Amino acid sequence: MIELFPLVRPFIHSLDAEAAHTLTIKVLKMGLGGKLGASKDPENLRTNVFGLSFGNPIGLAAGFDKNAEILSAAGELGFGFTEAGTVTPEPQFGNEKPRLFRLNEDKAVINRFGFNNEGLQYFSEGLKKLSPGGKKPFGANVGANKTTDDKTADYVKGIRALYGLADYFTVNISSPNTPGLRALQSAAALTDLVERVLEARASEMKAGKAFIPILVKIAPDLTQDDIADICGVALSHKLDGLIVSNTTIVRPAGLKSNHRNEMGGLSGAPLMAPSTEMLGKIYKETKGKIPLVGVGGIASGADAYAKIRAGASLVQLYSAMVYEGPGLIDKIKRELSALLDRDGYRRVADAVGADQK
Repeated sequence: MIELFPLVRPFIHSLDAEAAHTLTIKVLKMGLGGKLGASKDPENLRTNVFGLSFGNPIGLAAGFDKNAEILSAAGELGFGFTEAGTVTPEPQFGNEKPRLFRLNEDKAVINRFGFNNEGLQYFSEGLKKLSPGGKKPFGANVGANKTTDDKTADYVKGIRALYGLADYFTVNISSPNTPGLRALQSAAALTDLVERVLEARASEMKAGKAFIPILVKIAPDLTQDDIADICGVALSHKLDGLIVSNTTIVRPAGLKSNHRNEMGGLSGAPLMAPSTEMLGKIYKETKGKIPLVGVGGIASGADAYAKIRAGASLVQLYSAMVYEGPGLIDKIKRELSALLDRDGYRRVADAVGADQK
């Protein structure tokens, strides 16, 4: 594979962070990303989770492809699955710019986008160009408009509008950039939300459509009581999975960048330790009965392996590509495959939760 990113990184990083992201999306839409040529997935990375088959457990996290414009192109970079969004029923601009900041010294990113997206109609057109149940699963990450009073109703709208177009849904209740959103993680609010989105799925299935897994994405900034509440709801309602975790509003000691105090969610290297710790707590609380997707700070095969051993059946990344480029995906796959071989695991599933047992 010819790695072009080191050659173009100085130019990309000379641009405003959001402008660079927009340019990257345009390049991938033109089909140029796939020409890098991702390698074949190692056999021991194949896995099955919530009824779907994955060639490898490395996924593209939501936030990169907000409008479902480059899911196929992203898959060609070597990801085992991709997730688009967050999408809200109505288009919204999001928060005022600037709202995306590179913390170069910390290999981190802070964003306060506020669910900027083109809305469900535009998003659904992107999904219609794909084929659900294809070689590489793709998910739709749904959210609520900032001005909506009944935010749960927006999640129901998203699932109903996109049902049958995606391989799984993620209900994003953990972005720190939409006022009131994280309040949906409380026991009462989450119970109401989960019951209503599951009712929406049941209604679609009664109409003859197939079962589609529904996951909930949670924050890393949770108390032990929060964890007990969320896991209790997830277990009692038989949720298909939890994504752990979104960005953090905490600013760890030792951040060096001048942007460290910007408002918004922090992702990247500083999130690796706290999000992995939270992942382990969720795995223990659910006793491994619910598939978990580990997100936050992954930049190597060792990082992905740590998430898996902590309890993740799948992992996702995004921020590390800002610094390492698309060649990172193949590197992670090679390293993860070697680590599984080293420790005598024939497949990813055998290593899930190994550090908790």
